[in-house]
Amino acid sequence: MPSSIRIGNQDLAADVSSLGAEMQALVTNDGRSWLWTGDAAYWTGRSPILFPIVGKAPDDTVAIDGTLYPMAQHGFARRSEFALAASTPTMCRHELAASAATRAVYPFDFLLAVEHAVEGRMLTVTAEVGNRDAKALPFGLGFHPAFAWPLPGGAGRAHTISLDNHGEPALVRLGGGLINPTMLPSPFDAGRLVLDQAMFDQDAMIFPEGAGEGLCYGAEGGPTLRFRFENLPNLALWTKPGAPFICIEPWHGTAAEAEGSNELSKRPHTTLLAPGATARFSFTVEILQ
Repeated sequence: MPSSIRIGNQDLAADVSSLGAEMQALVTNDGRSWLWTGDAAYWTGRSPILFPIVGKAPDDTVAIDGTLYPMAQHGFARRSEFALAASTPTMCRHELAASAATRAVYPFDFLLAVEHAVEGRMLTVTAEVGNRDAKALPFGLGFHPAFAWPLPGGAGRAHTISLDNHGEPALVRLGGGLINPTMLPSPFDAGRLVLDQAMFDQDAMIFPEGAGEGLCYGAEGGPTLRFRFENLPNLALWTKPGAPFICIEPWHGTAAEAEGSNELSKRPHTTLLAPGATARFSFTVEILQ
């Protein structure tokens, strides 16, 4: 059975499950809860780790050197039991190593480590992928945290996403879960987007490039969350219609393109990690008020 660990300090606490190394709660010392609750009426996820693919593969199948393997949407890590490798009062590190079960669908020797750490009112989530194999390791890695919408104390206020780079990144949409590569006009205006549920009637909004390395999500005149991204060039925003959450998803890798190759190494923004190498990806979220 999955286990859970709580880390925290006098300002902020996080609960992390061994199943998927998935954060289950993020709570400030005043009792306010910032993470989505995982209500099954909408979506049971809260903050899944996406590996070794982000998004869908055609027919839920990937090709590796021409051989086909089954691969569910967002990969297998989120449904895998991780081992608790290290912990302190303010940090926990979970690890998923290659096994017979993973090799049946992903024939590589790897180590995926996910660390959650709290400092002040800031949480940092870091994923490290190590290639223990003798051949290059192809993979996508993404974070899929869902936050309350409206934020605590933000009911009745407009909620916005504001990009640090003030950019207007082009938008792509999904069709059948796969990327339609046609670039659409940006919904951002000088880096600012006022969120509206209708924006998600066509599923996620995906920005393959140009969203930058940081943003703020907040209620106008109210609480705000500040994000920073490391080695995560792709951004998605998603919710279920009518659901009280917004997923702010920094990725390195996206769903396969419609009519594109099903070869894992040819998916957009796939990392090809050399034997013996380690790749690091992280995001921070700081609660400003």
